[in-house]
Amino acid sequence: MAERQATRSAKLFARAQQVMPGGVSSPVRAFKAVGGTPRFMKRGKGASITDEDGRTYLDYVMSWGPLIHGHAPKGLLSVLTKTARHGTSFGAPTRLEIEMAELVRSLVPSMELVRFTSSGTEAAMSVLRVARAATGRDAVLKFAGCYHGHADGFLVEAGSGAVTLGVPTSPGIPKAAAALTLTARYNDLASVDAVVGRVKGGVAAVLVEPIAGNMGVVPPEPGFLEGLRALCDRTGALLVFDEVISGFRASRGGAQHLLGVRPDLTCLGKIIGGGLPVGAYGGREDLMRMVAPDGPVYQAGTLSGNPMAMAAGLWALSQLSDKLYAKLERLGALLAEGLSESAHRAGTDVSINRVGSLLTVFFTNQPVRNYDDARGADTAAYGRFFQAMLAQGIYLPPSQFEAWFLSGAHTTDHVDTTIRAARKAFKVAARGGSAPTP
Repeated sequence: MAERQATRSAKLFARAQQVMPGGVSSPVRAFKAVGGTPRFMKRGKGASITDEDGRTYLDYVMSWGPLIHGHAPKGLLSVLTKTARHGTSFGAPTRLEIEMAELVRSLVPSMELVRFTSSGTEAAMSVLRVARAATGRDAVLKFAGCYHGHADGFLVEAGSGAVTLGVPTSPGIPKAAAALTLTARYNDLASVDAVVGRVKGGVAAVLVEPIAGNMGVVPPEPGFLEGLRALCDRTGALLVFDEVISGFRASRGGAQHLLGVRPDLTCLGKIIGGGLPVGAYGGREDLMRMVAPDGPVYQAGTLSGNPMAMAAGLWALSQLSDKLYAKLERLGALLAEGLSESAHRAGTDVSINRVGSLLTVFFTNQPVRNYDDARGADTAAYGRFFQAMLAQGIYLPPSQFEAWFLSGAHTTDHVDTTIRAARKAFKVAARGGSAPTP
């Protein structure tokens, strides 16, 4: 049975590679970081997903975050069905956009005006254009390990040091575009001061994930975000929070509410579409009034504000509650504690970072507070751990440098099942060699 299932996935993957680069629509899905053949999913319900062979997994990817209520909740399906009966796209304004913008602003007060896009990448591209137009400056500062979509200016790494100009990390990116993006070290205000101090005329924006999720989960240390706010106030730069992952995951008001730091501009995505493609950016009214048609900063999109995505997002955000966040915090704490204990018993060195319903198990004996620390993790050990968990029906992110996500559909029993599976998987990771294949 196991061989038949693996062969079916292998056949689908081989077929996909004939018509799609790498056989996937997004690189991490190809399992290259963990080995083996990607599973092709057919359906999801609650906290579980089922592949094309009928094998069911307990899911900790949750579509990379947006499914905070689980897969295919009845209320969401009902809303989508009702909305679709009236039309799936108009390329014209709808009432749903207004209601969604009003709800977002009520939950995230720093977003005084909101513009919807079709992805988080679009939101980040657009917010950067606004920041440059508002300040009249070209250079921007980001942090090594923080991901803001695949626009040219964001695919940049730190180079040899914190004050080094960015260099492209992908072919096809002009060096001139990359040179406008400066990179500092997350949780290191001294590195920020060093970079900004070398830029004649200053930077347009400091763009940061307030809770990093794209090098694995790395929370901000006390004073880090406050320091960025103070620096921006002092230098005239704009503080931009990329909350595509943390928005409505960290709290109903995002990381900025949880951590008490107000940015000038914010990017959102993932959860505000309830699992459908969506993004948004917003912030101070004076800045957002610069966006066309109110102002000269052009940005547009045929499917922006799509009624299906707006309806799904309205339902998803309306279901957020203190009770839900309390449950997610409890389950997250139980999972992190159980994983830590299981790793210790197996003699496996791990460092676990967690904020609420997001966590990452880093295979390292050192604390992880920035990208350099994250890159010190044993990715081969994580690959063995991943495969051993997959063999036991637990679906984890197929990369060491991604976040695990819990949902309201997860239960204490699910967490207990995961911890039991991890006891075996950590032993596999510790001893090396190949993991069992499901």
